[in-house]
Amino acid sequence: MATNDSINILNSAYLAVEYIDSFLPVNPLQQPFKNAWNYMLDNYTKFQIATWGSLIVHEVSYFLLCVPGFVFQFIPYMQKYKIQQDKPETWEKQWKCFKTLLFNHFFIQLPLICGTYYFTEYFNIPYEWAEMPRWYVLVAQCFGCAVIEDAWHYFLHRLLHHKRIYKYIHKVHHEFVSPFGMQAEYAHPLETLILGAGFFIGIVVFCNHVILLWAWVICRLMETIDVHSGYDVPLNPLHLVPFYAGARFHDFHHMNFIGNYASTFTWWDRIFGTDSQFIAYKEKEKKQQLLAKK
Repeated sequence: MATNDSINILNSAYLAVEYIDSFLPVNPLQQPFKNAWNYMLDNYTKFQIATWGSLIVHEVSYFLLCVPGFVFQFIPYMQKYKIQQDKPETWEKQWKCFKTLLFNHFFIQLPLICGTYYFTEYFNIPYEWAEMPRWYVLVAQCFGCAVIEDAWHYFLHRLLHHKRIYKYIHKVHHEFVSPFGMQAEYAHPLETLILGAGFFIGIVVFCNHVILLWAWVICRLMETIDVHSGYDVPLNPLHLVPFYAGARFHDFHHMNFIGNYASTFTWWDRIFGTDSQFIAYKEKEKKQQLLAKK
């Protein structure tokens, strides 16, 4: 009975969104995107699309999303939004981070990406434009992937902080006490595999078109680069996402090496009380700001 009620609620929600969508103006980018997608299908094999297409999406998205945070360090006005103002970025650290990133991307992640084609073939996941999910379905799927990944990340990340294994794996990621966007995927190869596994669980659950692979890659990179940016910028659209953790939440984890273990949302840390030090820190910060105003 409960299952049927849940299905009915989801169907009603889907119909409601579909009804609202019917009143929205036609997206002017839809036809160019359709043309580009069909051109890709006509000129490249599924293996090329799944493998090299996924690699290009990941690399281009990663470094483009890193650009704002990288540029902020050269803009004096943005320094007031930097969370740890006493720890500026250095060229030495950024170059070291970049070299490790290239190794992880091409020697750890690329071999995994090479399995994308076989994954799509095994689960009979379509590539055709006619099978492309509507935008609101894609958004819902990405949100579902984020919820699943966040749960995986919380428990495995917390485990990696165990004193018996921390220094062997996760300590690499914590070399930078004050994080910056490019450092989001700076990690030990084993950590890349362990925490990265959570990325694929949602894909297995929700994927009904290859576009979800790329949409979820972009969403995940957007989130992880934002929380590692080191800047708490106002009017950040990601803060509109319910229970979104944000840069200040994760920056505290890098400052203190404890608590705030979740990747995207705050609920797991709230449930298990691993955000208690962060809450106390925020309250202390508010009191100091009030005293400064008097």
